[in-house]
Formats: sequence, structure tokens, C-alpha cells
Amino acid sequence: MTLTHVRVMLEYFHPWTNAAGLYVASHQGWYRDAGLDVELTVFDPLRGDTLEHLVRGEAHLGVFPTNRLLVRSAAGQPLHGVASINHRGMETIQTVAGRGITRPRDLAGRRLALNPTPRGVAMVRHLIAADGGDPDAVELVDSGYRELSVDDIAAGTVDATFGGYWAWDALFAQLPGSERIVWPVDEIGAPPYHSYLLGTGPALTDPALLAAFLEATARGYRAATDDPAAALDVLDRVIPYFPRPILARSLELIAPTWWHGDRWGTIRPELMTPYTDWLAANAILPATFDWREAIHPTALPATTSVLTELPR
Repeated sequence: MTLTHVRVMLEYFHPWTNAAGLYVASHQGWYRDAGLDVELTVFDPLRGDTLEHLVRGEAHLGVFPTNRLLVRSAAGQPLHGVASINHRGMETIQTVAGRGITRPRDLAGRRLALNPTPRGVAMVRHLIAADGGDPDAVELVDSGYRELSVDDIAAGTVDATFGGYWAWDALFAQLPGSERIVWPVDEIGAPPYHSYLLGTGPALTDPALLAAFLEATARGYRAATDDPAAALDVLDRVIPYFPRPILARSLELIAPTWWHGDRWGTIRPELMTPYTDWLAANAILPATFDWREAIHPTALPATTSVLTELPR
């Protein structure tokens, strides 16, 4: 059987547990059974993020943050979401005990490190204001792409951080858990949103191929959820440089975010609409932008639907 090569680009600088379903599907041969030769890869950050690679036709599918897709779609780029990966926001504000910071508004007059993208700055300001604090009183520290940890906070580098994930970055700190303060953004006032979506660019135009890929991928995420020990065995081959206990805990935390009830991949209006409205209110998106322009319509009810056509 001749297999069709499909290049799938992940969302981060290296694979992590959020991609477990993709790797399980590949390891089990479910893509091959569907006639697909799937290559899972990461982006070259010196050439752009996953969406930049997708829009140049260098990958067929990719995983990316929802807000970045919406911004590029509003700019007219031929990119479309076809499935959700996560049904929660991943980011956190982190600090340490004993600093007098017990809630977001206490960050007034403190140094908070983040990658100061327009969306990141808007989110920090929103979260502090939502708690009755003064966003203008917070000193923002540009940490670029590096995620500072609570260990950096404990060392006095900054007083708090924004951006690290509660299901990943927060697990690597050496500081005892009793001394850490971790606030997931969706628990302190952030609008609901899909942290990551799966989508296509101009290199993928075959709806039958996409439908086959999505069906095998949903099966992979189901298996990774139901049998985490087997999923960890696969991850050991992909990211062997991370400690097994951290991978196990991360997988335990993140697996529930892949599902809405018993469905994998559904892109939900109740997550997309308030997030798009929030992005527009913060001048990150045009006020008139409709998020549905960035999503293939057959992706809305369920990812296992047969796609009849793809945007070109």
C-alpha cells in the first residue's frame, strides 16, 4: 500500500504530554492503517511558529494557540481550525509564599515576568483588574520566550510570573509545593477558551485525508487517556530527557482537558465566542471579526464528521 505523507507540526519547542494522542496513534499504526505516513515534528523558532510554517505550506497540519489562529485569519491568511486539543486555558500566574501576594490584586507594585505579547499583557491586566487591583501599578518584566519558574521567584529574580502551564512548567520547580502559589488563569477571571487547536494550511486540500487523520487521532487521544501507562511508554521514546514522574503527573492533569463529555476535538462556540469578544475588546482582533471565519464549518459539531470540502 502506498502511504500519503502528512507532516504535522506541534505547538512548542519540543514535544510534551499534550501531543500524547498523536504519538500513540502513530506508535499503534493507526495512521498507517488509514493510508497515512504521518511525520510529527516541531517548528524551527528561527523561521517562525507553527502557523508560520503552515501558511508557507511546509506542514499539512499543526497545533497552535487559538488566539494566534484568529489574528492570522483576521489578516486574511488561509489557515483554519479543524479540531480542538484543549478545552481549558493552560496558563498560570505563579508566585511563592511569604511575599504578601495572596491574590492577583496584590501584584500591584511587584515585578511580574512574562513574554509581553499584546495578548499576554492584556491578560495580565485583565486578571489583576478582575480582582479589583490596579494593572498600571504592576511592573512588567520582559522574560522573552524563557519561562521563569517559582525557583527564579524564590531566588529574587522577580516576584511573580505569567505564562507557565499548570500541567507542565509548574511541575518542574524544585521549591516544595507548600511554598508555591499557582493560579490557573481560568480560575481567576480569564474568559473561557481552547488553549490549543489543530488546523490546516494551504498544503492540505483533501477532505478524505483529513477525515482519516482526525479519526485516527481521536482514537489516539482516547487510548492515551484510558491507558496512561502505555502512553508514557511511547513518550519515553519521544522525550526521554524528562523525568518519568513529571510526565506521569502532567499526563494525569492534561488528559481531562482533551475532552468535552465523551467527545474529542469539538470546537465549542461557548469557548470561542467569549474569547473572541475579549480579544476584540483588547484591540487584538478587529471588532467585526467572526471566529467562524477561522474554523472549517464541519469542525463545529464533531471532528469525526466526514468533511465535504476544505477552504482553499
